Amino acid sequence: MELTVKSLSQKDAGRGLAAVDRAAMTELGIENGDYVFIEGDSGEVAARIWPGYPEDEELGILRIDGRLRKAVGTNIDDTVDVSAADLPAATTLTVTAPETLRVDGDLAPIVKRKLKGRAIDPGQTVHISLALGPGSSISERRIPIQVAESQPGDIAVVVESTELTVKRRPAERAQDHEESSDDQLASASQSESQIQTEPPDITYEDIGGVDDELEQVREMIELPMRHPELFQQLGIDPPKGVLLHGPPGTGKTLIAKAVANEIDAFFTDISGPEIMSRYYGESEEQLRSVFEDATENAPAVVFIDEIDSIAPKRDETSGDVERRIVAQLLSLLDGIEERGEVVVIGATNRLNAIDPALRRGGRFDREIEVGIPDRDGREEIFEVHTRGMPLSEEIDLSEYAVDTHGFVGADIEQLAKEAAMRALRRVRPNLDLEADTIDAAALEAIRIEDRDFQHAMSSVDPSALREVFVEVPDTSWDEVGGLETTKERLRETIQWPLAYSPVFDELHLSAANGVLLYGPPGTGKTLLAKAVASEAQSNFISVKGPELLNKYVGESEKGVREVFEKARSNAPTVVFFDEIDAIAAERGSGGDASGVQERVVSQLLTELDGLEELEDVVVIATSNRPDLIDDALLRPGRFDRQIHVPIPDEQARREIFAVHTAHRSIGDDVELARLAGRTQGYVGADVQAICREAAMEAAREYVDGVTPSDVDDGVGTITVTAEHFDHAIKSTSSSVNQAIKRRYEELERKFN
Repeated sequence: MELTVKSLSQKDAGRGLAAVDRAAMTELGIENGDYVFIEGDSGEVAARIWPGYPEDEELGILRIDGRLRKAVGTNIDDTVDVSAADLPAATTLTVTAPETLRVDGDLAPIVKRKLKGRAIDPGQTVHISLALGPGSSISERRIPIQVAESQPGDIAVVVESTELTVKRRPAERAQDHEESSDDQLASASQSESQIQTEPPDITYEDIGGVDDELEQVREMIELPMRHPELFQQLGIDPPKGVLLHGPPGTGKTLIAKAVANEIDAFFTDISGPEIMSRYYGESEEQLRSVFEDATENAPAVVFIDEIDSIAPKRDETSGDVERRIVAQLLSLLDGIEERGEVVVIGATNRLNAIDPALRRGGRFDREIEVGIPDRDGREEIFEVHTRGMPLSEEIDLSEYAVDTHGFVGADIEQLAKEAAMRALRRVRPNLDLEADTIDAAALEAIRIEDRDFQHAMSSVDPSALREVFVEVPDTSWDEVGGLETTKERLRETIQWPLAYSPVFDELHLSAANGVLLYGPPGTGKTLLAKAVASEAQSNFISVKGPELLNKYVGESEKGVREVFEKARSNAPTVVFFDEIDAIAAERGSGGDASGVQERVVSQLLTELDGLEELEDVVVIATSNRPDLIDDALLRPGRFDRQIHVPIPDEQARREIFAVHTAHRSIGDDVELARLAGRTQGYVGADVQAICREAAMEAAREYVDGVTPSDVDDGVGTITVTAEHFDHAIKSTSSSVNQAIKRRYEELERKFN
């Protein structure tokens, strides 16, 4: 039967699988685990059947990876002939590995485990991974294993009983691109003729988290090259240029290479520094020659990476060379001579630095933002970069996808690499590093464990949030004693819109833009902000007011803008302004001669409720002087909720005592209810100070009674008793008096 080809998921790629829906399997008379022949324009391959995806049910879709698509000479959305295959089991199998593979010992068990269940054909090259972690590119992690001969001599399946032999073959030369991937483990003395010079063999399955962006690029590039008659029928010219923009490391270059590889087009790239020359006219000549080569080899893709470096705004550049290059590029993109089937892809992370003449229709027809991946996108990227890694069964990649807010593809690749390196350090004492080769059994024994990823998480920072202080807090609601009403209002304001978005959509409810927590010092305002960010599983950007203030005009407002830009691009995000009254005082009060604070307030007003909406960004501010804050910030639509964090009552104080004594050895004579009753008017910070002072008194008493040599012997017997707490209460006074309490009660009546 005929089926339509689509791409396979990242985790299933490289395993010789074909995903087919249940209806097509029934018509073909096959089950999961059976084999089929797939016939395309330039060949036929055998693949193992895998359960189809739920969204493909009864649509006649066959999902195979880029290597199988290339083997049969087909592209995505083409049709292929699929028929059931009754394949015998291979009794003997001889494969060859590159001679430069520096692994000693018996490779047969490793290769057999990688090939088990796959349909192989004599003469076929199968790429398997022996590397621990990501190399310099995805294709270089695959080692080409060539099938020399098998019994029976036709296509057969590798099974447990197959006798497999591994032989070594001389290093291949770069003319055979399909067999040139063993460069990764080749010796450093390789000759220049063996070094791979073609672009990496990247397929759509090697990219994760950019499905929508990839679909737009394919629509702009693949469709006009494969079916120009569609555009002729519509009477329009096909698109000629795509500009990919977004933060560094999100996969812009990878998308360009994958599209060029999948459509089998001539691919050439332009690197800014390479074409720059000090001689007049030489830079333009090199640019023209690149486009001439592309025109001669059409269909072709010209990729200009970091286009802002060679095509900046002509009004703002001081160099004459840059102006001439921009003019030359404009004439090449939209000159008198037709470009033919040449598509230009530009990539930049500084979109506004590019000359505006390049950004009109007919030159770069579409601008596609390659943004920071969401949770599902991060999981796909993890599957790509851990595909060939020996992971232990305890590792759940979906959990790491949740915990890596703000991570782009390059960060996740680095995270996988760090985890692999930590696993390598653990087994390094068992390896003979002086030897020229590594024992195959030692290589096979290496496993990457959950603790390796946990350690890597602490050493890799998200590049999307690198310029601002960011953390994902680990504070939970359990660590906040009392304040139940306040916690409930925070949950409704911040957690509910994220967790129950369908309810808000149905009722046309929009989430609050901002929350102001006000109350006496020490009542737990900052702790509440951290807890709600942690429970909402969102990023947490902490902004300290004085950091934003700058003596130069415009710099303070720029700081506010950058904070909100980072928050928008890394949503969901909680932006936390501690002591906001320091930067958002009442305008016109005359306390700021320079006018910096007034401009900062104006910028804050614009960001909170301006033309650009805050999507999944909540601003939390704290203050113990809310009466000083500019009134315009406190109206609905900005800080929608003003939540009073009150002085804790007796029950709340008991809960706070329970939090701060949970991890200490407390004597049986300590009654938390009695302590709560004795600390009328104390806030959370005071209770914490009492618990710390009581523990310090117990430590002081123990240290005074032992010699330094005996300290370790009885350390487990230290107990904080009621007497220690009595002493601590006497030495710690309340930080809130009756006058302060009355003032905040008046403020609460004013705001509520």
